[in-house]
Amino acid sequence: MSTPLSPTDRTTVRRGHARAATDREVLHALLDDALVAHLGVVVDTDGAPYPVVLPVAFAVDLDGPDDGGTLYVHGSVAARWLGRSEGTTVCVTLTEVDGLVAARSAFHHSMNYRSAVVIGAARVVGEAGEKQHALDLTVDHMVPGRAATLRPSTRKELAATAVLAVPLAEASVKVRAEGPVDDPEDVAAGTWGGVVPLRRVAGVPEHGADSHDRVPEDVRRRAVALGAPADH
Repeated sequence: MSTPLSPTDRTTVRRGHARAATDREVLHALLDDALVAHLGVVVDTDGAPYPVVLPVAFAVDLDGPDDGGTLYVHGSVAARWLGRSEGTTVCVTLTEVDGLVAARSAFHHSMNYRSAVVIGAARVVGEAGEKQHALDLTVDHMVPGRAATLRPSTRKELAATAVLAVPLAEASVKVRAEGPVDDPEDVAAGTWGGVVPLRRVAGVPEHGADSHDRVPEDVRRRAVALGAPADH
């Protein structure tokens, strides 16, 4: 059984706190569903620090070596923000939009969503085994089972890739999953209110220009799971 989500002062939800999730399983489900995270770091160039927020592919190991499990993000070793994040506090966010909420007034328009904020001290993964494990998890997060079908990473590829690990212990989650919340007089006026549901839907896998084999089963399963036609 996972431990409850108990945000620290840094991750305590203050605005819309009624939508804060307290079950860590909600965080785990969002991490499993989302494909893109955003990593916020502070970069110091010549004594002039500034924030940078970057979209990143990611992977999760709930049994990883960090407190609460490990969130991995990766990038090129040439990326200054990765190397300079060692030991610093970073912020990782994820958001999945599930619906557009059309209310009876502009003020009450909203979105249905699931969002998470993870804050923690980052470490650069140096051990080759853990780095390979993190990269395999990243591939499998996109297409489950894919890593086992690929050749091993070369030493050159591993050397060119940096992996950052962030503990999952300090996190918060907010969820909105309801219709419009309107003032009674606006409801009485008779204006339509409701939700436009949104979902991610995959298309049929497309062959690369130099690939003429059948679509492998792992890719086909992933596409179907994301809504592609089952008979492709």
